[in-house]
Amino acid sequence: MMAGFSLCQLPPPLKPPDVLRVIVPSGTLREVDAFNQGIEIWRSRGYHVQLPQNWNAREGYLAGTDSQRRQQLLEACLDPQCRGILCARGGYGSARLLEDWTWPEQWPEQLKWLIGFSDITALLWSLGQIGVSGVHGPLLTTIAGEPEWSLNRLFDWVEGRPIAPLKGVGWGDGKVSGVLLPANLTVATHLLGTPLQPSLSGVILALEDVTEAPYRIDRMLTHWRMSGAMAGVKGIALGRFSRCAPPKDVPSWSVEEVLRDRIWDLGIPVVSDLPFGHDGVNAALPVGQLVELDAEVGTLSWVGG
Repeated sequence: MMAGFSLCQLPPPLKPPDVLRVIVPSGTLREVDAFNQGIEIWRSRGYHVQLPQNWNAREGYLAGTDSQRRQQLLEACLDPQCRGILCARGGYGSARLLEDWTWPEQWPEQLKWLIGFSDITALLWSLGQIGVSGVHGPLLTTIAGEPEWSLNRLFDWVEGRPIAPLKGVGWGDGKVSGVLLPANLTVATHLLGTPLQPSLSGVILALEDVTEAPYRIDRMLTHWRMSGAMAGVKGIALGRFSRCAPPKDVPSWSVEEVLRDRIWDLGIPVVSDLPFGHDGVNAALPVGQLVELDAEVGTLSWVGG
């Protein structure tokens, strides 16, 4: 593991008609209409959006072979005209690209935005470890469902304008500042103990998930606790845990009760019900930037932003 997860450098602000390249690093593309709508949203703002070869490839549940998907990422990184990388969808597969992967030597001298969430957590964490900030935000297949304020928030951030705090429900225990590390809980759990896990000391975790039963959320958070991964975490920002209801007629806690049970006694500031994650508003979260988490008033805000 690398020694720490410190402040990350922001790529230069985007401005039309910058070139943005699409990659499909995870699951095979199924939501073609939503994908096309997402591309049109970026193009309507004046950006040149370029699709890779094999964008619609399929290899089982993956969007093509590992080498095809890795080549998409590499070409986007090496393209001197490219200013941003738009991830098509999540699912599963991005971590496979990072076996024996090294970010090109041109980075971080030629910084590019990387935008995505869910399975893209692995890429965002890996990029953060070389000191480059990405955006935990809408995928091309989900961006068309964002309300106007969320779209404006994403564009404001990548185009160099400040963004407003997010409001949730504070659990108490004061307020704290730290470096923001957003993640899908399931994907991040499977990065623990690998070279893709940064030091979590001093970070504010931002966690979300989808389609995980409460007992599985419990199992993952218990793993974080028992592995020592929670030691040094300064605060936790919780987004949406959607479609995580227990099966009918099976005794269970709710996912909300599990989160309280596994996080409350850590004695750190926690804010829940923040507007990010699957199946709803997915407000952009900058990776590796200094934030303040206020668990008394329930806000996540960007220091200096």
